[in-house]
Amino acid sequence: MEIDFITDHHKKTKRNYLERVNKINKAEAAVKAKKWGYDYWDGSRDINYGGYYYDGRWKPIAEKMIKHYKLKRNSKILDVGCGKGFLLHEFKKLLPQCEVKGLDVSSYAIKNSKEEVKKNLVLGHAKKLPFKDNYFDLIISLNTLHNLYCYDLKKALSEIQRVGKKNKYICVESYRNENERINLLYWQVTCECFFTPKEWKWWFKSSGYKGDYSFIYFE
Repeated sequence: MEIDFITDHHKKTKRNYLERVNKINKAEAAVKAKKWGYDYWDGSRDINYGGYYYDGRWKPIAEKMIKHYKLKRNSKILDVGCGKGFLLHEFKKLLPQCEVKGLDVSSYAIKNSKEEVKKNLVLGHAKKLPFKDNYFDLIISLNTLHNLYCYDLKKALSEIQRVGKKNKYICVESYRNENERINLLYWQVTCECFFTPKEWKWWFKSSGYKGDYSFIYFE
């Protein structure tokens, strides 16, 4: 089912698409960003985040997910593409006895993650999740899977379906018209999958993914 937890968070960032594509060498920025190290997280804004620090902005999203998915105090939660673990930290604060796990391809992000959840984060790739079948009560993957090549995307979706129970939520970048497509091309530095919502839904179905999803757009 399509349900949106992320759009309001996404729209808080102001983006000048033409300035970004005219100001920087996008190819060089992409090379640096895809190393998933300092440049991607805490380097220049021209490359990616320009400093990804904890400021509590993920708390409202965690609250909405807990309410919607009726999570309990001992629920098990996995974040695929967890970054520095900020969202998992919010879950842990709201549900102190819950079990949180995070997986990310960036060793830099894990090294610089929130101390409170660092021990729960593992280095790895979404295409092969090191967890048991049907283990987690909620799996989330936010703004991550569009960075995979198609052959890895299908594996990742299947893996998320495998290790989760009923509740799963994925958010990915997408476009509904040519204006949004061009803005996405101008802004992104790591995206490999450029799909419309209809195409994303085809991927979900063909990979056996049965969870929830939403899309963010670059309007």
